[in-house]
Amino acid sequence: MATIHVDGDSYEVDGADNLLHACLSLGLDIPYFCWHPAMGSVGACRQCAVKQYKDEDDDKGMLVMACMAPSSDGTRISIDDDEAREFRASVIEWLMIHHPHDCPVCEEGGHCHLQDMTVMTGHDRRRYRFRKRTHRNQHLGPFIAHEMNRCITCYRCTRFYNDYAGGTDLGAFGANSNIYFGRYEEGTLESPFSGNLAEVCPTGVFTDRTHSEQYTRKWDMQFGPSICHQCSVGCNISPGERYGDIRRIENRYHGEVNRFFLCDRGRFGYGYVNRKDRPLQPEWRSGEAEPVVALSVDAALDRGADALRDAQRVIGIGSPRASLESNHQLRELVGPDNFSTGIAASELACLHRMAELSASTGLRTPTLREVEEHDAVLVLGEDLIQSAARIGLSVRQAILGRRGEHAESRGIPAWNAEAIKTLGQDSRYPLFSLYPTATGLDSISKPTPRRAPEDIARLGYAIAHFIDAAAPDVADLEHADKEVAQQIASALMAADRPLVVSGGSLCSTDILDAAGNIARALARRACDGGFMLVRREANSTGMPMLGGHSLEWALDELHERRADALVVLENDLYQRLPKAQVDRALSQATTVIVMDHQRTETLDRAHLSLPAASFAEADGTLVSMEGRAQRFFQVYDPAYIRPETNIHESWRWLHALKCGLQRQMVSDINLDSVTQACADHYPALARIVDAAPGADYRVGGTKLAREPHRYSGRTSMRAHLNVSEPRAPQDADTPFSFSMEGYNGYDRPRNTVAFAWAPGWNSPQAWNKFTDEVGGHLTAGDSGIRLVEPAPGRYRYADSIPPAFDARTHEWQVVVLPRLFGGEETSARAEPIIERAGEACVILCEHDARQLGATEGEHLTIAAGPISQQFPLSIDPGMPSGLVGVPAGQGAEFEAERWAVVSLAGSDTFVPDQARPDGGEARP
Repeated sequence: MATIHVDGDSYEVDGADNLLHACLSLGLDIPYFCWHPAMGSVGACRQCAVKQYKDEDDDKGMLVMACMAPSSDGTRISIDDDEAREFRASVIEWLMIHHPHDCPVCEEGGHCHLQDMTVMTGHDRRRYRFRKRTHRNQHLGPFIAHEMNRCITCYRCTRFYNDYAGGTDLGAFGANSNIYFGRYEEGTLESPFSGNLAEVCPTGVFTDRTHSEQYTRKWDMQFGPSICHQCSVGCNISPGERYGDIRRIENRYHGEVNRFFLCDRGRFGYGYVNRKDRPLQPEWRSGEAEPVVALSVDAALDRGADALRDAQRVIGIGSPRASLESNHQLRELVGPDNFSTGIAASELACLHRMAELSASTGLRTPTLREVEEHDAVLVLGEDLIQSAARIGLSVRQAILGRRGEHAESRGIPAWNAEAIKTLGQDSRYPLFSLYPTATGLDSISKPTPRRAPEDIARLGYAIAHFIDAAAPDVADLEHADKEVAQQIASALMAADRPLVVSGGSLCSTDILDAAGNIARALARRACDGGFMLVRREANSTGMPMLGGHSLEWALDELHERRADALVVLENDLYQRLPKAQVDRALSQATTVIVMDHQRTETLDRAHLSLPAASFAEADGTLVSMEGRAQRFFQVYDPAYIRPETNIHESWRWLHALKCGLQRQMVSDINLDSVTQACADHYPALARIVDAAPGADYRVGGTKLAREPHRYSGRTSMRAHLNVSEPRAPQDADTPFSFSMEGYNGYDRPRNTVAFAWAPGWNSPQAWNKFTDEVGGHLTAGDSGIRLVEPAPGRYRYADSIPPAFDARTHEWQVVVLPRLFGGEETSARAEPIIERAGEACVILCEHDARQLGATEGEHLTIAAGPISQQFPLSIDPGMPSGLVGVPAGQGAEFEAERWAVVSLAGSDTFVPDQARPDGGEARP
């Protein structure tokens, strides 16, 4: 700690911080542009000037840039000094010489860091009267819009995009006063984190293009604290709504999880909420050939209850993309013995194995923040950028952490970003990635051979044995693979904080067991390591805690006529199992009730469909892959703008169905009561009630506001329906109000913040006001509650080592590869994601493609089981021969089948011109 003196007052600060960081953490406002708490200082904009004095007798002082000055003990500065204020005002003036002053039409207006800093410096006169420099803008894809004329040359964009996120296609071109930030040629930004430019950029150069199509000022949107539903990481998000549509999603700060950044799928994948083909009313159909009839809520509940009452046995199929509360209510409706998780058996087996390993290896699952502190990483069977991109970004920071180690040894402070970058160059901590194909982290990882899933598991077992001789050995491992295993084991043992990352992407329990062995071996060395297991969906971690059968079990019960009624919760069964298998089971059911917020193939087979609320219209709890239970809150009431809709949370529909089934009046139910019921029924979920404040939480006796205090237009939003304004919706489930009335400040600690705003801070930089220190934790503590911790002394090595991969001569082993854009069920319905994803490709190695006579981009036919499908070919030279990589989201048939036949599209057979290199027969 250090004592600094600011304008005559003394403060205790962290001496490792620079003066800007220290002052902002104290709540003292200093304007800045180029500095960012996640990226450090480069001193490019000169906006944070303060007067620094040598000692208490110095009355002259000198101007220094606060972001480049250490907050060492005894430092004396003045923020309010006249010379410093005048200098800052002059800086803002010359930075804005070429700025177009187009705030009324700029999409960053009212949300703009430049506006905030302009007001803070007192600059309000434009003296420049000459021709402004102008630039031509670029089309940068479906996510980001470009308006280069607004640039103030702070370099934040390239520092984030290139240095922090590892992108290579955005740069700074030109010199002096004519700098251009863009791509070398027009085209889609390639980084999966490009959307963060909209928040990193302090002006309107890079803006959210998905928001442009239905633009609304920040102060005219209604917000709710929410959790991203597009993967299992559990990033905190702040969705904004206007007129019953989600207009944009911004990052919501969480000190342990996402902190400042989101991946592009989480930021731009919300379009499915706004789809015009969503189910809005309960619908009834007597049979497939019968017309669909819209029903009122009461009529729908009556028909549903009557149908379930007449059934001999009802099966319930849950969903890992639905909340714990909704899944619990379904389980209560059908009974524990009749409840299915809605997850395919192979994936469910992996989830159960991951739950067991998280508790038994002895290594703790780190938070994303803690991931960045590890000094060696092994990724076993995952392409993190595709399966859990935000984890991949944190792993990247961990690997680049060696630069900071070198800098510390030379006395360079951690915030001096450019000095650390120059010193560190290509110095990195070791990262090893064992995977069948190229991954998004290959540019910073050590060279490793690509292997089939079975061989990845075998390598993992060998690594564990080299770390701890008590772990089972792989006796028949090839010499080259032994050397690789020895190299990886040595790097992990040499590290102070090794991290092992694995998961279920390749749907291999063998890989999970191998990763568990490595984690156990490291734990027995008493190292401060971490063990992280990636799941597929938002609630994949929470579903095994509820118990329940596999999806195949549920369909078999119907097919064998041991049950005749089915209730499906927010789950498209056709995305999980082959179509023929699902069709066969559904055709046997006399009653099929489906709740969903999307019009899926499963919903189209329902006798009764009930319109469920999406994450934006519902409240509930999810458990992230870290084991953190987190609450998401309703953003808006869909019936306020569209009274004709009858959208409700699934747990409300299920409660009402249960009451009707039991011939009872529908009793009141609220979020707190159903969450408490969840906690009471499942010991593993006992603490979820502490994940967020209950509905009775108040600040100064008032609820929390969902709308900024400048929110306008409410009195006219329904004028086309009725000139009489109805009362704002009342929210009995949460501590939030559907209005601007309520508390929205930062001076009272709270961890459920719908949107970030503070006096003078309208941009995302306002999050600094809600934290205990800049880049730290929310003042009331970070939201959520950890449910999963390792139990001591439960080490037991797995020993079921699989045989080596044996390529076949007439078939290819199918490997379903995760896909960031287009590989997740709901975000794949969003138009920008569809555009960004492009056409899905299959992957073959160069040798196998040559054997087929196929070239890059040529269409191949993949035949697996009863179906075949055509894909363009992408050639990966390093992929093992005998594997075919099929993109996730392209048909459950491929996930269900282990082997496939591959041929050129339009041809039946192919006679190869050479034999296989392994000595096997040539493939047809």
